[in-house]
Amino acid sequence: MHDYKNLKVWQKAIDLAKSVYNFSDCLPNDEKFGITSQIKRSVVSIASNIAEGAGRNTDKQFVNFLYISQGSSYELETQFILIQDLFDIKNQQQIIKMILKENSEIQRMIYKLVISKSS
Repeated sequence: MHDYKNLKVWQKAIDLAKSVYNFSDCLPNDEKFGITSQIKRSVVSIASNIAEGAGRNTDKQFVNFLYISQGSSYELETQFILIQDLFDIKNQQQIIKMILKENSEIQRMIYKLVISKSS
């Protein structure tokens, strides 16, 4: 078992979730049950699966949950690409760029953690 709260990648995933939740306020109200809901579920899934995997008994189980977390991060990236294409939110481009950069960093960190636990 790992103490997930001490994992830098989990801490960054929590920060990313806060950023995404704050960003979601700028999306159209009629997307409350659409893309807004989806980006929130995806971003929460990143940190949640890291935590759940850390609570498992073996590194193999932990790695499996890291893969799920990685998948959620790519899902989030795809959703933000769609947001950029679908909505006129030019005043939010810097925030989107920052969210995508943070997400990319988390993807790299998860990959490195998978490699270290698979060896």
